[in-house]
Amino acid sequence: MSEEMKIAVITGGSSGIGEGIARKLSEEKYIVVLASRSLDKMKKIQKELPSESMVVEMDVSSTESVSKAFNEVMEKYKRIDVLVNSAGIMPLTYLKNRHLDEWLNTVEVNVKGTLRCIYSVLPVMKQLKNGHIVNIASVDGKEIFAGGAVYGASKAAVIELSKAMRMELSPEFNIRVTAIEPGTVETDLRNDITDQELLDDKNYGGDEPKLKTSHIADAVFYAISQPESVNVNELLVKPTGKS
Repeated sequence: MSEEMKIAVITGGSSGIGEGIARKLSEEKYIVVLASRSLDKMKKIQKELPSESMVVEMDVSSTESVSKAFNEVMEKYKRIDVLVNSAGIMPLTYLKNRHLDEWLNTVEVNVKGTLRCIYSVLPVMKQLKNGHIVNIASVDGKEIFAGGAVYGASKAAVIELSKAMRMELSPEFNIRVTAIEPGTVETDLRNDITDQELLDDKNYGGDEPKLKTSHIADAVFYAISQPESVNVNELLVKPTGKS
């Protein structure tokens, strides 16, 4: 391992935004650790990455799984320089239709999963007195809409969490924290939706402009490539034409 190469752990690395970030950081000579439940998908991606990489199985809804995965990374590399919390789900529902299990799972993955990963990476970053944590939030954490109540609340929590992390972790431990807030991105996240009324709503979805995952990957790289004296607190990224 080259001393100059930084170690970046990317959750949700088997598809969508996480995969895009992994590809971008690998191109930029980071050692990328792909982390998700989908080992086969990650191994296929790994074969296409230009720089050194590692694959770890991680279910962010399980404290044991997250802890085991981070231990594997530390055993191999002894350090983690960047954590990108990209794992997330988006089963949008109208509240009146009472999809309780989906609501609770959204919080489990999007909020508690992020907390589990932060908890696991903090010891090494505190010891190094260095590190960068990037939380992938969403514009929906700021601009709520009908059908997006629980998803939007989960992403609002991530945005507020990121603010408090900067207050607590940056002055004492030199840990930088960035919240990335994408607008609509071309991913399969919306395949999680089971609320038929929402899916049938003519005002929902359609041909709205969408970002590519590479656009979010570029935003992440911009944030983490700044000098250590610069913290990019938030990046709100929308397709052109969206206010």
